[in-house]
Amino acid sequence: MIVPGSSSQFLAAALAEETGRPLATPTYDRFPDGEGLAAVPEFSGDEATVVAATDSDEAWVELLQLQDAVREAGATDVTTVVPYMGYARQDQSFGDGEPVSARAMARAVSTETDRVVLVNPHEPGVADFYDVPVEVVDAASALADPLPDDLADPLFLAPDEGAVDIAQTVRDAYGDGETDYFEKHRDRDTGEIEVSPSDAPVADRDVVVVDDIVATGSTMSESVAVLNERGAARVLAACVHPMLAANAVTKLRGAGVDRIVGTDTIERGCSVVSVAPVLADALD
Repeated sequence: MIVPGSSSQFLAAALAEETGRPLATPTYDRFPDGEGLAAVPEFSGDEATVVAATDSDEAWVELLQLQDAVREAGATDVTTVVPYMGYARQDQSFGDGEPVSARAMARAVSTETDRVVLVNPHEPGVADFYDVPVEVVDAASALADPLPDDLADPLFLAPDEGAVDIAQTVRDAYGDGETDYFEKHRDRDTGEIEVSPSDAPVADRDVVVVDDIVATGSTMSESVAVLNERGAARVLAACVHPMLAANAVTKLRGAGVDRIVGTDTIERGCSVVSVAPVLADALD
């Protein structure tokens, strides 16, 4: 059975349809003291696939409870799909006495699952923190599907040189265009950081700014503003994980983003394409 966390109900339903597996109906309750209780009262069978984005601390607790619930209900084979892994950016200790939070979360999840599937974790090395087999799937190519068919001389831009692979993946899936990345330059006098594309001209071109995750939108909105100042025809934002915390959408639209597209690893209003097909391939 496919068992959804409360933050991944659309994705879990899509995955159930894609794989032909039944979809469980968990309950998500909260006690007066604030403690949560995620349960799967109608679970049956010996195989469970828990699908839960961990986009909050509550979601992490819910995931652990769902894993334990299906074990309690008799599941002997549990796969945990983490479409978006929170804490993935905390993949090392940043000071004395500080935790490696990604490792702590991974170890906790590992206690009640036989296998983990991750989608484009922000730091790929977090897969090594799990104590069970892990498969990492790349869903970036899906971002090409919702892009307009008539992009003019498109340019796919990554946030930095290290992330240019994701821009190339989207470009290849789209079938046209060039790739480039942003460089950051610090002004020696003012200390201010200037963001600019490294090489490719942007004037009169449609530009797709591609990233694995957009959290606050601050860095991307600064980049978009530069593109518009340089005469880009349209600027679109595409990301696998549309966290879009706080006023991120407003920042991006205010900076001149024509459209935001994301997948359903985190379910937001811009989640216009599903990662269910690539997850289904991984589960076969």
